[in-house]
Amino acid sequence: MSISAEPLIYGLIFIAVLVMVEGIYLTVFGKSISLNSKVNRRLDLLEKGQGRDKVLEQLRKEMSQHMKSQSIPIYSLLAAKAQKANIAFSPTQLIMVMALLAGVAFVGLTLKTEAGLAVRIGVSIAMGVGGVFMWVNNKAKKRLSLLEEQLPDAVELMVRSLRVGHPFSSAVSIVAKEVADPLGTEMGVIADESAYGRDIGESLKSMAERMDMQDLRFLAVAVTIQQQSGGNLAEILDGLAKVIRARFRLFRRVKAITAEAKWSGVFLSIFPLLCLVGINVMQPDYYDDVMETSAFIPACLVVAAFLVTNVLVMRNLVNIKV
Repeated sequence: MSISAEPLIYGLIFIAVLVMVEGIYLTVFGKSISLNSKVNRRLDLLEKGQGRDKVLEQLRKEMSQHMKSQSIPIYSLLAAKAQKANIAFSPTQLIMVMALLAGVAFVGLTLKTEAGLAVRIGVSIAMGVGGVFMWVNNKAKKRLSLLEEQLPDAVELMVRSLRVGHPFSSAVSIVAKEVADPLGTEMGVIADESAYGRDIGESLKSMAERMDMQDLRFLAVAVTIQQQSGGNLAEILDGLAKVIRARFRLFRRVKAITAEAKWSGVFLSIFPLLCLVGINVMQPDYYDDVMETSAFIPACLVVAAFLVTNVLVMRNLVNIKV
């Protein structure tokens, strides 16, 4: 019995592609772009001697460049995710990274596999585009999760600032200095825009729409209503902070309750594919006797349809709306 190593090689090359994306990103922009940095990126840029207006211009460009490039055919697949992840790469640079990774994957497949030229080209392109898409999607999820976690503490910090007599714009500036990324830089941009004359309610609303976060919409609406009709903003935000924290706890509870079902769904969805790969690795000629029959292709299509249906059903079962 001969064991084929090609499926393992495909997997290792794809993992290498994912690692290269992160390596290139950190090499180009440095550790300040990492969400684990204790000093937010805006303050880091200011400390390097860049002017406040230049930093604001750079950050605003990074925050809006992806949605403006949705007309690009390949890039339209990940524009929304890249916007939420606030990827500092420009759309052109991301496409260049896709091409570079596809080239690296093609070289690896050429050296380590015996696949045909058309297969190598197709798989290389899929690895380049898919690797960047998975990386951007992971960045977006992590960033939105951190924003949701930081927001209640940030609103409470605003409340304390308002109660000691600071105006709301100063409260936002304090959050921008005291809170780490990603919320620190986002609030810093809002504070700078306010200093240059933009309405702070509009800035908050723009941020909420860009991040597509309901809690940020609540904050923007609360500030806008207070600006128009007056009232005790500190008390309004204090109540909002409690609501946001309660929603966050509820989301975490739902996530914990559905974790087992989600992993069961993932296992049931992946297990048939793992079995298929395992059979082809251990016995490459296992399907040779039936491949030439007329029922083989229709049977494969039926199995694929069942697998897709399984994924969709499992996803809907654990997708609880709160």
